[in-house]
Amino acid sequence: MGMSQFQQARLRDQAEQAWQLRDGGALRQLADRIGSSDSRRLARARSFYLEQDFVACLNELTSLSSDPRIAVVSEDTLKYPLDWHWPAGTTFHHRDDLDAVQRELREWKGVSVLIYEQTCAAEKRRRRKRGLMEDPPRRIFINERVCEGCGDCSVQSNCISVLPKETEFGRKRAIDQSNCNKDYSCVKGFCPSFVSIYGAAPRKSRAVGPKSMPTSEIPLPKIPKSVNPRGILVTGIGGTGVITIGQLLGVAAHIEGKGVSVLDMTGLAQKNGAVMSHVRIADRPEEIYASRVAAGEADAVIGCDVVVAASPDAIRTMKAGTTKAVINGYEQMTAAFIQNRDLKFPNAALQASIADAVGPDGMYVVDATRIATALMGDAIAGNMFMLGFAFQKGLIPLQLESIEKAIELNAVAVRMNKEAFAWGRRAAHDLEAVAKIAFPAEPVPLARPAAKSLTDTIALRVKDLTAYQNRKYAERYERLVSEVRRVEGEKGKGKTGLAEAVARNLYKLMAYKDEYEVARLYTDGTFLKQLRDQFQGEYTMKFHLAPPLLAPRDSATGHLRKMTFGPWMMPAFRMLAKMKFLRGTMLDIFGKSAERRTERKLIDEYEATVKTLLNSLSPDNHALAVEIAAIPDAIRGYGHIKEKSIQEAKAKEATLLKAWHDPSKAGLWSQRAAAE
Repeated sequence: MGMSQFQQARLRDQAEQAWQLRDGGALRQLADRIGSSDSRRLARARSFYLEQDFVACLNELTSLSSDPRIAVVSEDTLKYPLDWHWPAGTTFHHRDDLDAVQRELREWKGVSVLIYEQTCAAEKRRRRKRGLMEDPPRRIFINERVCEGCGDCSVQSNCISVLPKETEFGRKRAIDQSNCNKDYSCVKGFCPSFVSIYGAAPRKSRAVGPKSMPTSEIPLPKIPKSVNPRGILVTGIGGTGVITIGQLLGVAAHIEGKGVSVLDMTGLAQKNGAVMSHVRIADRPEEIYASRVAAGEADAVIGCDVVVAASPDAIRTMKAGTTKAVINGYEQMTAAFIQNRDLKFPNAALQASIADAVGPDGMYVVDATRIATALMGDAIAGNMFMLGFAFQKGLIPLQLESIEKAIELNAVAVRMNKEAFAWGRRAAHDLEAVAKIAFPAEPVPLARPAAKSLTDTIALRVKDLTAYQNRKYAERYERLVSEVRRVEGEKGKGKTGLAEAVARNLYKLMAYKDEYEVARLYTDGTFLKQLRDQFQGEYTMKFHLAPPLLAPRDSATGHLRKMTFGPWMMPAFRMLAKMKFLRGTMLDIFGKSAERRTERKLIDEYEATVKTLLNSLSPDNHALAVEIAAIPDAIRGYGHIKEKSIQEAKAKEATLLKAWHDPSKAGLWSQRAAAE
């Protein structure tokens, strides 16, 4: 006798529960009892999927339709054997074509299946560290002078290893070489600043070598007693070794015969999410009643990441007069930076929150990541450096020999970890001496030192515009800036900011990065010096460019697609840089494009706008004048990215100019500026 509709519905519910529980065996048994053919096939497909029999899974799915369509998307389409019995209609695509494949499948009338296969990038990095996966000899470097700070690389890659870099010429981007997953999708950002470096390794501090560690002994700290359980909270982000710190403390405690519990709160650690390791150590195991460090019970906090250390869950464990916190002062941007290119890192506020919780004498701050990277060539050493620092400050109830033995037993990068731990101890003992080793004095001054005053700001840009084109071009800049400076002094009644805004933004517009300027910024010596400072070894370069006269266009978006060029581009850049005298002339083949014509037009329009501001400048509308003068700072990027930013900037300018011509509204900006 057949089953009732109620019984069939009950079976389908049970199959759904088995799917949620990832119980492939139970799902297969239930599938054979389901009467409805479509429901049975779906359940069987799910069971095959859980058993990793993907071809059988696909066959079940496609049997749901007389006209199935299967697309497999991967970063390596050659890995799939063609002799597998793939269902008819299966196609293979590179991950770069994902959007086009999705658009195609959404129009498909029958059953469509999209399989996206790729190992998690963070997991790849872990496997490479352990020698379980090939480590590509390719690294990405960003030429900061060519970079416009538009953030398209972050949008394309969704990667927080693309970091902000503050420079005299604005916020740019840099690659965190120690944290890079080598996904390389950032290269798809529409910008010519990306260079692939093959065969290089991150450079360690020139002062660091076999004999760089001072020979003087570091006095052992006073080891705290653990008759009563001591709580240690280790905070950081996933993939940086936070869990390892907790494990090492646990092993070291076990070596000494002490009681220990380690509770890891990993959350989204796989994607650089917050991680906390609760460690409790006592002389006797029976003294430990709870594995979690409760409210106000942290004796020590090792804050490998200041954002996580200042989170409510971490702050809750701290208590003034009891807790001592060692905080990594390095500014590791969060994922919010991907969406907000101008996001400011609230380091001071975060540290203040921790200081409030532990008391004025309860916090030590050290730029562990920066120092460890300089000393060891890898930021991953920063957390072990922090452990050494905390140990030397007397926060760890364990012996030195036990911790070093635990590092050896861990059997991963033993030498580096022991050295990082020793450097952390030495930094806690004499931070200034360690900093001098990590950051020796530059043998020569930087090519473009940061300006210290408005006069320096102007002089630096006059010099750069002379190199950009010629002295006459630079004088055009200098005349207008000098006029703004004079008028602001006469009409501003002591208010400042307008002259600096014009000095920076007029320069930005006049030094637009056309083909000649990009070539100059690759060959003026600064780029090659930055490479030498960051990398060591014999290496070759490849450039990722989208020359308008050569690059193909994307069939879906219509935008230019980047091409890869070999090291022969450096001689080509040198030749092109020498042709800057053609800029703006009848022989300038690049200057005839719509983008270049727009860039030249923006300069003329900005000069006219500044003169309008000067004509009616007063203390009441000064704040609004500064905001209008700073609008070009939002114009960033190349090609379609820049075009979009120009449209947004012009819309904002129109709104502000409308307020400028209305005295009652112009005064509101001054009131707001005074309040801020």
